[in-house]
Amino acid sequence: MDATAALNEIAFWLERDRATTFKVQAFRKAAAVIADLPAEELAARVADGRLKRTKGIGDRTFEVISQAVDGGVPDYLAALRERGAAPLAEGGGELLAQLRGDLHTHSDWSDGGSPIEAMLEAAALLGREYLALTDHSPTLRIANGLSAERLTKQLDVIAGLGTDGGKGAGNGEAGAAGVRLLAGIEVDILEDGTLDQAPELLDRLDLVVASVHSKLRSDSRTMTRRMLAGIADPHTRVLGHCTGRLLNGSRGTRPPSDFDAKRVFAACAEHDVAVEINARPERQDPPDELIQQALDAGCLFSIDSDAHAPGQLDFLQYGAERAARNGVPAERIITTWPVDRLLDWARR
Repeated sequence: MDATAALNEIAFWLERDRATTFKVQAFRKAAAVIADLPAEELAARVADGRLKRTKGIGDRTFEVISQAVDGGVPDYLAALRERGAAPLAEGGGELLAQLRGDLHTHSDWSDGGSPIEAMLEAAALLGREYLALTDHSPTLRIANGLSAERLTKQLDVIAGLGTDGGKGAGNGEAGAAGVRLLAGIEVDILEDGTLDQAPELLDRLDLVVASVHSKLRSDSRTMTRRMLAGIADPHTRVLGHCTGRLLNGSRGTRPPSDFDAKRVFAACAEHDVAVEINARPERQDPPDELIQQALDAGCLFSIDSDAHAPGQLDFLQYGAERAARNGVPAERIITTWPVDRLLDWARR
């Protein structure tokens, strides 16, 4: 087995299991160390012990590389594959099979841990047809949000990953991984309800996810007014993790924001903005009762992973389970749509 592929696949499974960043990065870094070595050179360095003394190679990663060089599937990878054969969520399998894409993902351009190419490769492994890259906007400095200049540079990179130009990446062909890469952003809804990026840049994107990330404990009236203004902006196509709650995880817990859900979901239905079912297990946002309110309001939905690493793209399993449990019809979930239909809708 290719040793670099083995290391990266191990990282994928660890990310899927929400392992610590330090543990995952040990395998990603080791893969980067050996990526450019010819097979014969790698085998020679394993045999004479040079690789074991190389910076970035630890005992476990050396064991994986050695077993791969010897022609077998490394024991550690085989164990992770066996564990990963079990689904992450019980139920929702039928709906999961209908999901074609993911409209909320992050790369190392903002607070994700991997390059765009690695996210695309993982999306291909999972059978996705399209993937929207939605790194953060500039006000979210803690997440290395993209300034107008950096977003412009990212659009050039996206355009080079198997696209033929036009408005964003969505007008191009599928990239080398066989996945259509869409140009997007997770843009902050600022306190005054405006979106945190230049309108002329938002015009160039295939898809805009708008989310609230600051002053989450504002009173209901203030938060409702802020969200309604963000939803009414014609660039907004998806309302991201609407309550902002955290149920567990390394960032601790956070209660949901207080807002008038009836008015917010009525606005989403009026402006044809999809309500995100954020699949991150620590978010599970919106709560079930709000999914029901959005359903009754006639809203569309988008099941998204909010992945910050390749293995987290498989979190869609959690979102599919929750949507199915709440009776959300597949035809009202925009991530079940073919990409051309999705893009036609997003441009309206």
